[in-house]
Amino acid sequence: MTSVKKYIAEFIGTLVLVLFACGVAAVTGCSGTNPDTAYLMTALAFGLVIVAMAYSIGNISGCHINPAVSIAMLVSGKMKIKDFIGYVVAQFAGAIAGAAILGAILGSNESLGQNGLYNGDIIASLIVEVILTFVFVLAILGVTSRIKNSSVAGIVIGLTLTLVHVFGIYFTGTSVNPARSFGPALFVGGEALSNVWVFIVAPLVGGVLAALVYKLLDGGKAEE
Repeated sequence: MTSVKKYIAEFIGTLVLVLFACGVAAVTGCSGTNPDTAYLMTALAFGLVIVAMAYSIGNISGCHINPAVSIAMLVSGKMKIKDFIGYVVAQFAGAIAGAAILGAILGSNESLGQNGLYNGDIIASLIVEVILTFVFVLAILGVTSRIKNSSVAGIVIGLTLTLVHVFGIYFTGTSVNPARSFGPALFVGGEALSNVWVFIVAPLVGGVLAALVYKLLDGGKAEE
């Protein structure tokens, strides 16, 4: 029953992330080619959702709401394969539900905060997303590795997500989260859906790299 509660929490958290953060991108008309108020509002929305969810469901599931974070925890030995699968399924389901609700509210699936390739370049987009995810997940692993950081972890993670969005929206719209990308792409279709594999593969690679690098740097020190 405990695991089920964790999966439900991850479903809700990812749903809220897509509905509110991608929703802000959609309603403000955020465009990576035009750094304006909408650009900043979208970056802040993603960060603020993480802060809100971290202090809402963090004590239940850890508030991953992102397969890239979950795979990093798996590689770090902080998660079992059974829970990893359950988390990822819940995250994708939550993202799909969030995108469906957003589309219904807007009355259109034309723009749901979907990601896009940087200048149509797959390689460049993969590299950008790996780097963005690496930085984001590395920060998560660092701030959550010490019990004494628990009171500020949600704020640090939220600010880090805001940071990677401020930089990354210009290039790809910033994914760093396979579920967040898949939900909107599924309903938007077209290029968003045909290219969504980039925003699934790159964040997962970035998450794994972050876990391996952090394990090397931290040297397996015990939590304090």
